[in-house]
Amino acid sequence: AGERARGATLVVNLEPCAHHGKTPPCTDAIVQAGVARVVAAIPDPDAEARGGAGVLRSKSVIVSIGLLAEAAAALNAPFLFAREQNERPFVALKLATSIDGRIADAAGSSQWVSGEAAREHVHWLRAGFDAIAVGGTTALRDNPQLTVRGPVTPRRPPVRVVFDRARDVPTWVMSSLDAPPSSVTQLERSGVRVFRPTTLRDGLRMLRDAGIQSVLCEGGGALGAKLLVDGLVDRLYWVQAPVWLGEGAVPAFPGVPPQRLAAAPRWTPVERRALGSDTLLVLDKRICLPES
Repeated sequence: AGERARGATLVVNLEPCAHHGKTPPCTDAIVQAGVARVVAAIPDPDAEARGGAGVLRSKSVIVSIGLLAEAAAALNAPFLFAREQNERPFVALKLATSIDGRIADAAGSSQWVSGEAAREHVHWLRAGFDAIAVGGTTALRDNPQLTVRGPVTPRRPPVRVVFDRARDVPTWVMSSLDAPPSSVTQLERSGVRVFRPTTLRDGLRMLRDAGIQSVLCEGGGALGAKLLVDGLVDRLYWVQAPVWLGEGAVPAFPGVPPQRLAAAPRWTPVERRALGSDTLLVLDKRICLPES
């Protein structure tokens, strides 16, 4: 903005950083630009980076924090989750269903439940995650590419992860301990990175240890249901198509035990939008609001 920034108000969703990392502090650039006021939605939760508001105030910049805080927390959910704990990645579950909550018809056909606009939107979602995960059955049946395509370009291509018993799928594989050693060896010789977790939670911990801070799970139903039952889903991207598939079609969450209405958890809607003829609903299990 050059000279046009002098005396201006800067509106950001996260408190400007005040530390030297790969780049100089944001606060230095703000002061040098002559910005008069900064409006930040939430404070930076990172112990090394936070404190920018104080630095700016010491330089006579007016700073206010808290405007649209919940919306900003939802926008930055994977980042905030990663700084809140280091036990596992932020996990988002994406599914496309019929009006009656089915992910495939009675014959097992799922291509395509959702329309073209919704499928294009998925690439935008994928670009914001470190990894894209599916179950082994989905990988073999649908042979998904699990890549980002179209006009959006991710900062780095997401890692492809398959939760399976070590079948022939070229990607990172979460294999059970009882997987045939010959299958594991064959995958490793093909350049596939194989993990041997004891549980789903343990597998997610291994991903976090490998540098994965966010995972977008795209199915299938069994993996999604298991993640939900184990309390490992932080966000749900639910695309609902205007079609009924009826009894006998494949349910979205097979095997999820019933809950009494009074005790059932209520998720927080953070976004609703139309994608062509489909509807996207984004739900968070909770909002990670950093402390001021």
